[in-house]
Amino acid sequence: MRRANPGLCGGCVPLHRLQFQFSDSVIQTLLDKELVQVQNTGRGFLLEIAEDF
Repeated sequence: MRRANPGLCGGCVPLHRLQFQFSDSVIQTLLDKELVQVQNTGRGFLLEIAEDF
């Protein structure tokens, strides 16, 4: 996983893209630690970096 640029905040990626690169347990850990949030767009799900991270 690449390091986030400290000058940037926010951002999102389609959840199905991450499932090919990371295991479900990694994604679940990020959710449990409230580092990311899931948004339902009506067409799919986005994994979004928590703004206060």
